[in-house]
Amino acid sequence: MSSRYVVNCSMLFADVPVLQRPQAARDAGFEAVEFWWPFESAVPRDREVQAFIRAVEEAGVQLAALNLAGGDMAVGERGLASDPDRRNMFRDNAEIAFGIAEHLGVGALNTLYGNRMPDISAAAQDEMAAENLAHVAGMAERIGAVILIEPLSGIEAYPLRTAADAIAVIDGVGAPALRLLADLYHLSVNGDDIGTVIADFGDRIGHVQIADDPGRAEPGTGMIDFDGLLAQLFARGYRGHVSLEYRPTAPDPFGWLPRNRRGGSPWDQSAARSNS
Repeated sequence: MSSRYVVNCSMLFADVPVLQRPQAARDAGFEAVEFWWPFESAVPRDREVQAFIRAVEEAGVQLAALNLAGGDMAVGERGLASDPDRRNMFRDNAEIAFGIAEHLGVGALNTLYGNRMPDISAAAQDEMAAENLAHVAGMAERIGAVILIEPLSGIEAYPLRTAADAIAVIDGVGAPALRLLADLYHLSVNGDDIGTVIADFGDRIGHVQIADDPGRAEPGTGMIDFDGLLAQLFARGYRGHVSLEYRPTAPDPFGWLPRNRRGGSPWDQSAARSNS
């Protein structure tokens, strides 16, 4: 895998039609993108899937990461994995997601855990999640990909808040393809010390996303020390992607990142800083 800055095309270019966003990212100087589930349905029609694949291929970008369906995100749902009533929907969605992943060489698939539901016991939800995560982990191993487990902020019903919460799920399932998704914004908002997370779990991080805190805007608008944390990640051995997943506030959403660095590895600069 070649490490790159990755543009999250579900948060950035939100005013551009979905199928035009891979080209918009390429035009902005990036070579890799990621998406939340890019379809309205968990089980879209074949022609919708093929149109999405074609848009990525024609733009000449790498699809570095893809979310499995998250349910109705607009009303606050965050994943299907723990919902016993949607087991079949989860499995059908996974078949489509992995078909896209295999075709486009996607290395990471983010599987949101699912919110707590008051009418189903937490134990039953956790049991369903473990079964579903083991299922998709096996699918990931067959194509050389990883399954990402992400702590989230902002949704009270979502049970994975800290890196330790996500690691506990990963350890409970015990599948080698499961990795921590370290979204530095969510970790910061939820009170994790990010430096400690990197020190404790750096070898278990499968993907990194960045947005500043407070505000979830571009780096430089808040208090997170991205230079220091990326250098720490580099020193800890992480060589994966760094995804830009923020709500832009400036006219140029990428003005903080010089154009000549957008298509390269984030670790070039981190290595220089750590050796200076």
